[in-house]
Amino acid sequence: MPSTGPRSGGSPRLSENVTIRLKHVTKDYHLARVGAFGVKNLLLHLPSCLRELGRHNPFRALTDVSFEVEKGECLGIIGRNGSGKSTTLGLIAGVLRPTSGHLETHGRICPLLELGAGFHFELTGRENIVLNGVLLGMTRGEVEERMDEIIAFSELGDFVHRPVRVYSAGMVARLGFSVAVHLEPDILLVDEVLAVGDLAFQRKCLARMEDFRSNGTTMVFVSHNLADVESICNRVAFLESGRLVELGEPREVIATYKEHLRSQNL
Repeated sequence: MPSTGPRSGGSPRLSENVTIRLKHVTKDYHLARVGAFGVKNLLLHLPSCLRELGRHNPFRALTDVSFEVEKGECLGIIGRNGSGKSTTLGLIAGVLRPTSGHLETHGRICPLLELGAGFHFELTGRENIVLNGVLLGMTRGEVEERMDEIIAFSELGDFVHRPVRVYSAGMVARLGFSVAVHLEPDILLVDEVLAVGDLAFQRKCLARMEDFRSNGTTMVFVSHNLADVESICNRVAFLESGRLVELGEPREVIATYKEHLRSQNL
């Protein structure tokens, strides 16, 4: 059976300087769709449909991936769409479990995987700050203490008193990022969220991530913006078709990735 951390199974515990460890991690998804059976047929013949769903071959999103991330390090993950980047973050965040292999983490994790995913769109921005903050692990008191800082960072002004349903996607992202970066996590997971919002706010977010790194927060950063990856990250992992192709210095790994894209005429 796969194991995940700090739930370490039978593997050695993390050393003091390692906050994330993946050891021979594989992740499969079952891709059979309910639509192939039809909803009515599914309801009328549920047991047989479920048996049929179970017979479909799984899709392997990750294959035998191993790496460690040390305390205070920023690891970038690059690769084409479908290469396994977001699956890797989902496994580290604990929202997915490996099919096989060992995964272990140590510390409070803040996943910036889909900003605003926990928002209630009929509530105001301020009310959602409390809701999202509690969902991310803060107490209501901690959220209230940081409320003014969160609102100021978001730059939403009077919109913070209006329902989130009137917000643009960029405004939702601002609010979500602003809540998350006031969590003071041990591990920060970032998946393309900096692509949303105007250039000035993106720079502000990048500066905040630099602050996190300077303060010893461990980060895993997924992005198609290779300049940002090279600027922020200590090391970079290049994934292709669910396999770890190369792990090393940012400039060298990014050069390998670019050459791979050229060889594929992409």
